[in-house]
Amino acid sequence: MNKPFRRAMSTLLIVMVLLAAGTSQLAPTAQAAVPTLDNIRVALFVNLPGKYTSLTKTATLSSSSAMNLSVTASKQTTQWLSFPENDQLRLAMNDYKVKVFEATQFNQAKQVYDAVKAAGGSPFLISLSKKNTATYQVLEGGYSAHSEATTALNKWKGNATISKAAGTSMIVAGPHSLSSGSYATKSEALKAAASFGAQGLDTAVGMKLNSSGKLEFTVLVGLAGTEAELELVKTAASKVSSKLSTVKGNEDMLVMRVDHSVDGAANSSDELYLYNPGMVVSVKAEANGYVSVAERSERSYRGTIEAGALNNQMYIVNELPLEQYLYSVVAIEMFPSWPIEALKAQAVAARTYALYGGNGFTVAHVVDTTTSQAYYGVHSEHQNTTAAVDATKGEVLMYNGRLVETLFSSSAGGRTADAKEIWGNEVAYLKSVVSPDAISEAGLHNWYRVVLPNGKVGYIREDLVKDTGMKNAAGRPILQSNTDGTNIRRNALIQSNVSPIEVINSGVQLVALEKIIQSNAMTWRRGPYTSEEMLKAIGARLSITSPITTMEVTKKGPSGRATEVSVNGKPLAVAKPVDLRGVLGVDGTLQSTYFSIEQTGQVVVLGASSNKRTKQDGASGLQVLGANGQSSKASSDYLFVLDGKGNVRAATAEAGFQFDGTGNGHGVGLSQYGAYGLAKEGYDYQYILKYYYAGSTIAKD
Repeated sequence: MNKPFRRAMSTLLIVMVLLAAGTSQLAPTAQAAVPTLDNIRVALFVNLPGKYTSLTKTATLSSSSAMNLSVTASKQTTQWLSFPENDQLRLAMNDYKVKVFEATQFNQAKQVYDAVKAAGGSPFLISLSKKNTATYQVLEGGYSAHSEATTALNKWKGNATISKAAGTSMIVAGPHSLSSGSYATKSEALKAAASFGAQGLDTAVGMKLNSSGKLEFTVLVGLAGTEAELELVKTAASKVSSKLSTVKGNEDMLVMRVDHSVDGAANSSDELYLYNPGMVVSVKAEANGYVSVAERSERSYRGTIEAGALNNQMYIVNELPLEQYLYSVVAIEMFPSWPIEALKAQAVAARTYALYGGNGFTVAHVVDTTTSQAYYGVHSEHQNTTAAVDATKGEVLMYNGRLVETLFSSSAGGRTADAKEIWGNEVAYLKSVVSPDAISEAGLHNWYRVVLPNGKVGYIREDLVKDTGMKNAAGRPILQSNTDGTNIRRNALIQSNVSPIEVINSGVQLVALEKIIQSNAMTWRRGPYTSEEMLKAIGARLSITSPITTMEVTKKGPSGRATEVSVNGKPLAVAKPVDLRGVLGVDGTLQSTYFSIEQTGQVVVLGASSNKRTKQDGASGLQVLGANGQSSKASSDYLFVLDGKGNVRAATAEAGFQFDGTGNGHGVGLSQYGAYGLAKEGYDYQYILKYYYAGSTIAKD
């Protein structure tokens, strides 16, 4: 969805108690005190099956400022490491991985690394010293158990491309190691590791706090998948040192490896820090600098980046002051060029929404996508939206002493939805009201729906044709294309994910059926779709029998939105009315449930005795009388029906279904285009908020 409305809030969040000790918490609400939150925790990656899942195996962090790495272990947080300006480090879990390949030639290892990555794996390109030679290993994955890693190993062995490049001598590597020595610096530990490497053993550097609370380094030997395999390593390691202790991977310890994955060059590497389950690693830039996370579209963030483990997967959380979080959110959710009162309304709504959900994502209050609110870090901020946040600092929306669930969407299509017609439950302050959303259509092109010489029907933008001044036998204007390589679109807008119906050059004559405004947040059209297309879309989510011959809106809510759609006379069994948007979407979710359905294959046949018969499955098999007076059998994809008023309807030869709708999003609560419209009319943000959230009040701590 185009800016500013990349959201489709479809779930009602529940206020939850903060679960994690030591995290930012909402202030007590004695005597209906206004809830506050100093810092907000935003999950960039987190694994919550059944609720929200966004996964990564690594986090590549960098900053133009110096960075400090702290570790929380055994309920204590201590700074362990510092990194200079313009440095980079990587984080990952210390779990089980598949050792896919090992070689002394970097290019060979890089070839395997690239092949594993292309095949959908999560590889690392690691270097170490073995037998006094630089050696390169390709490790893949991050698996919580040896059995999971073994399954992955067999998968890679069975991959013809990977096995051809890497061979089949793959093994499972893991956290089981032998620890040798205690060193004051990392470089000393690396030097000691070379002695074990000379015996052909895998090594890494471990680090932990000693009994005095000071960071010390040790050599880790083996990195084996099982304790039994580690016993085999112990025989060779004993030749170097007899003082060896066992490390199982559950200690408060970081493991450092040399990683070439990012730059893909032998002479360029990063330090990869692997943390054990139960540990939390946080990185913060000094002097109010920003930390960039490469895996999150290289976005940069204020505050702290935290990595930990949840449900056997890595999580990444950005913790920062709530007001600074809103600097980014408001700039994404609403155009910064919009009136300041609309921006203020969005700021209060966004702040309230962030507080409403509590710690709804276990280790975080919110996520960074439109499941919560879109949040893209510091570089999405704009001075106008920042001013709106600052001007409303601390203000939230309340109803009867409780936070309002400030749901909002792009456009209500002229009237907001009642909560009940979207989710099936009544909410006192989420009622249907008229909304001035038509402002979204200002300045948009019109599109012609046209018939091509080959009988195909599609849309072309008005500036890509000229009127020839001629008309066809049915009285429809004849247009002519004026540009080579012009796409005839399936819908009246440019969609990169939908293939054009045809590509034409300049000089092609087209018959205009109708002229409509470009599909937008206020007015939109999708289709017509064939019975087969609708069957595939609906069948992906619900059980349905074919073929689909009829489809109609059979129930509507207070605003006129569809609350029930019946197919072949039977209502679709959706859990909530809002689910109709996804169920009926062929080339993407429908913009809203505020739509009507035209059954484009439905034609009414008038018999010789003036009897009427409705044909639902299209015009195939009919004999038709054309505008030229000639009779013929309908044989093309479309039958063009001329009514008594001179209007031409493109009826599909087979059953087809066209959606004509208004609005963009669920339509409940504040309409962003509506807020824009009200602000343009001179209303302030307080009026706008109270208008869309009936009976609410604005409060500030």
